[in-house]
Amino acid sequence: MADLTLTGKNPSSLKTDALVVGTCSTSDGVAVVADQLPADLVRQIEALAPRLRLTGATDEVRTLPAGDDVRADVLVLTGLGERDSDGTFPRETLRAAAGAAVRSLAGTSSAAIALPVVDEDDLAAVAEGALLGAYAYTPYRSGEPAAERTPVEHVEIVTSSARSARAKAAAHRAEILAAAVHGTRDLVNMPPNDLYPAAFADAAKAAVKELGAKGVKITVLDDKQLVAGGYGGIAGVGQGSTRGPRLVKLTYAPAKATSKVAVVGKGITFDTGGISLKPPASMVTMKSDMAGAAAVLHTVIAAARLGLPVAVTGYLCLAENMPGGAAQRPSDVVTMRGGKTVEITNTDAEGRLVMADGLVAAVEDGHDAVLDIATLTGAQMVALGNRTSGLMGTDSVRDEVKEAADVAGEAFWPMPLPGELKAGLKSLVADMVNSAPDRAGGMLFAGHFLSEFVGDTPWGHLDIAGPSYNEKAPYGYTPAGGTGVGVRTLLAFLEGRAES
Repeated sequence: MADLTLTGKNPSSLKTDALVVGTCSTSDGVAVVADQLPADLVRQIEALAPRLRLTGATDEVRTLPAGDDVRADVLVLTGLGERDSDGTFPRETLRAAAGAAVRSLAGTSSAAIALPVVDEDDLAAVAEGALLGAYAYTPYRSGEPAAERTPVEHVEIVTSSARSARAKAAAHRAEILAAAVHGTRDLVNMPPNDLYPAAFADAAKAAVKELGAKGVKITVLDDKQLVAGGYGGIAGVGQGSTRGPRLVKLTYAPAKATSKVAVVGKGITFDTGGISLKPPASMVTMKSDMAGAAAVLHTVIAAARLGLPVAVTGYLCLAENMPGGAAQRPSDVVTMRGGKTVEITNTDAEGRLVMADGLVAAVEDGHDAVLDIATLTGAQMVALGNRTSGLMGTDSVRDEVKEAADVAGEAFWPMPLPGELKAGLKSLVADMVNSAPDRAGGMLFAGHFLSEFVGDTPWGHLDIAGPSYNEKAPYGYTPAGGTGVGVRTLLAFLEGRAES
C-alpha cells in the first residue's frame, strides 16, 4: 500500500512525479479547481479545454505537461462533476476523483493531491480514495510486474490543516481502512486452488498477526467439530469437497466496550452450485463467493487497530460447494445449529445455509446487534445492479447500517421483507425449504430465510453479490476484480456504535 503524508506547502512547489488537481463542470464549460496553481496556467488549461475534450465530469482523468511554474513532472486533471449549491463537492466525489487519478498513475512513484478540502472529513475522503486507488493484485504474474500494474508508492495530500491532530488522525484512519479493503480484495482475488476453507482459516491467523490487531483472538472449528457441534448447514454444504469446511471465530473484546456486535460472513471459497450445477460461464467468478467472510475478517482487524470501544465478534462461515459423490442432494434434510430442519430444494442456495449456522452461533453468544454480509443472491443483481448492495433486516438496524453506508460512501439500498413471501419457506417434510418456489423476490426470500435464525436479536443483512466483484473496467477507486465492498460500511457502523 502507498505511503501517505500530509503537507501544507504550495502544491506548485512540490517536487513530485505528478500533481493532481480537480476540474469541474460549469455553465461556461470547465473550471480548474486549484487556487494555488499559477493563474496563467489555469487560464491556459481552461482555454484549451474544448480542444482537449475536457468536460470536468466525474471519472474523467487527463495528464498534461506541468509547465515551467510547477515543479511536478506532470499535471493530472481529475473530474469532480458539478459543485453543490454551497460551492463544495460531495465527499464521495472527492474520494472517487482522488482514486481515479491515483489509479491512472500506476507506474509512477509519487503523487501529490491538491483537491478542494474544506475540513478533516473532506481530507479523510481524499486520503481514502487515493489509497484505495493505489492497488494491484500481481502475486501470480511471472517476472517483474509491468509498470502499468505497479501502484503509486507515495501519496502526499495538500491541506492547510496538515499539522492538526484531527488531520493526522484522519490520515491514520484512512491508512487502516485502506489496508482492510486491500486485504479483503487480495482474498477475493486469490485463486480457489490456493484459498480453500483451511487455507482461509490460516490466512485469518496470519492477517491478525501481520497487521498488529492486538486483542483479537481466533478459534477454528474443523469439519469433525462442526458435525459434532450440530452445524448442519456448514457441514452439509462442505461435505461434497475433499477440502473440509471451517468456522472461524474472531473476538475483539476491549475492556470498556460500549456495545457488543456480531458480524457473520459468507465464505464459500468456490461455488460450483453443487449437484444443482451452475452453467460454466456463471462459475468463472465464483472464487469471489467468500467476499463477505473476507470483509468480516478485515473489519474486525481494523476495529482492533483503531482501538474502537466496541466488542466485535466475527464469524467466518467457510466451505467449498462441490458436486462430489458425498455432496448433499436436493430433497436431503439437514439439521441446523439450534435444531431447525431445512429441506434442500436447491444445492446452489448454499450460502444461506452456512450463514444460518453462523447467525445462530452469534445469537447464542449474546450480542446487542447481529449483522451478516454475503454474496447471497443473483436476484440482488437483477434488482439493484452491480454497484448497489441490498440491505434488509430489523428496521432500526437496517436504518443504522444505511446511515453508516452513506457516511462511508458505499451504495446500499434498503429493501423490504414482504410478509407474503414468507409462505414460500414451507416444506412438506421439514421446518422450511432453502430455496424460493419461484424467481420473484429471490433476494427478499433469502432475507426471510435468514431471519428465521436470529430470533429477537436486532439484525441487519447485507447482500453484496454484485458489488463484491467488478467484472468490467475499473472506475474511481474501484479496481477490476475484488472490490472490498462492505468493509467501509461495517467499520462506520461500529464507529457509530462507539460514538453513541
